[in-house]
Amino acid sequence: MKKPALPKDEALRLQSLEKLNILDTSADERFDRLSRLASQMFATKVTAISFIDANRQWMKSCIGPFSQEIPRDISFCAHTILDSKPFIVNNALADPRFSDNPLVTAEPNIHFYAGYPIKHANGTVLGTLSIMDDEPRGFDDYDIQCFKDIADLVQSELHAIQLTTQDQLTGLLNAHGFQVLSQNSLNMCERLNAPTSLAYFDVRGLKQINQLQSNRDGDNALMFFAELLTFGFRDSDVLARLESDKFAVLLTNTPIANTKDILDRFKERVDRYAVEKRLPYTLDYNVGVSWVDEEGDYDFAELLNIARSLAEKTKP
Repeated sequence: MKKPALPKDEALRLQSLEKLNILDTSADERFDRLSRLASQMFATKVTAISFIDANRQWMKSCIGPFSQEIPRDISFCAHTILDSKPFIVNNALADPRFSDNPLVTAEPNIHFYAGYPIKHANGTVLGTLSIMDDEPRGFDDYDIQCFKDIADLVQSELHAIQLTTQDQLTGLLNAHGFQVLSQNSLNMCERLNAPTSLAYFDVRGLKQINQLQSNRDGDNALMFFAELLTFGFRDSDVLARLESDKFAVLLTNTPIANTKDILDRFKERVDRYAVEKRLPYTLDYNVGVSWVDEEGDYDFAELLNIARSLAEKTKP
């Protein structure tokens, strides 16, 4: 069995997949509808819309007898993401790359596989639309074109999610995405009775950077700040650019004392970054923090409003 290689842009690919916040989410009719369409069109045993994580293939939508996630090492789809073209295996038993693959030799007994890469808006391949059957079969040019038509619809839905929840400049969540994911996280924290903090950042001097340097420098300053947030906080925290120069972070399972320490270290990192990069401007900001202690009110709107008002009060 041949294990799939890693794409050349693997780091960016995984980063893009993580920021999309689609892994381990519930079923979605917009994807299930397209899975049903492909299943009806090609009459295959299994149809799936999958995303390839660091060590697994995870199915957002699946029709047929297939686990929701499988190891990446045995995944057919992990081969598909290595190219922008469809990946076709007419008879896996006769293909030395797959003939002893456990997905071929045991249930679901994949003998035929066709996968089409699904791309992020930045061009990285995040996953696939795939169809599988337990009998070998042909797949001609007309089949491939029809398959592509459905894959294009899947990709359009994926891009729609990006547009509705993701800030296009920084790659962080936008205001809508922040509200949705933060409320989900707050609901979890409330069930666990876990402390939570919300930090609201108001980056200062963006207008001056645009005027004295250029609009491009202003955009770069925002991207630098977003990058610092990404490295300064945990993967479990929810990060967003709410509007032009306003950012926010929801820190789950984090008491206020710990949050203050984290923000102090973040400030040191921001100051050090500006010096190391020899930026012609400083990345100054105001920050306001709200929090929920045990038995508190896990209300997203209230937390955001309190943190925002505190940030505005600290303006020079």
